[in-house]
Amino acid sequence: MGVLAKITAKGQVTLPKEVRDRYGLKPGDRIEFIEENGKTWVKPRNVRAVDLLGILGPAPNHVTLNDEELERAIEEAAQEAAAEEDERIMREWRKGIE
Repeated sequence: MGVLAKITAKGQVTLPKEVRDRYGLKPGDRIEFIEENGKTWVKPRNVRAVDLLGILGPAPNHVTLNDEELERAIEEAAQEAAAEEDERIMREWRKGIE
């Protein structure tokens, strides 16, 4: 498939109607430009998180936490994320000094 579009002086492009229709794009939707191996791909990004609500079925109702348990779970998750980020930074730093 090849469809032509023109770039305006402001660097804007109007997506042809057949492309908008094919991907269900509407005004205000977002698209992503992906560069790979010297080519640029355009990917629709018009799915909002709220559109995915319930896609995996209802949320389990057996998980209940009191305030202390919730705070502890948040703290543990934050510590785990920080540790993973520290490890990533150290890997990159070691690469840089090799």
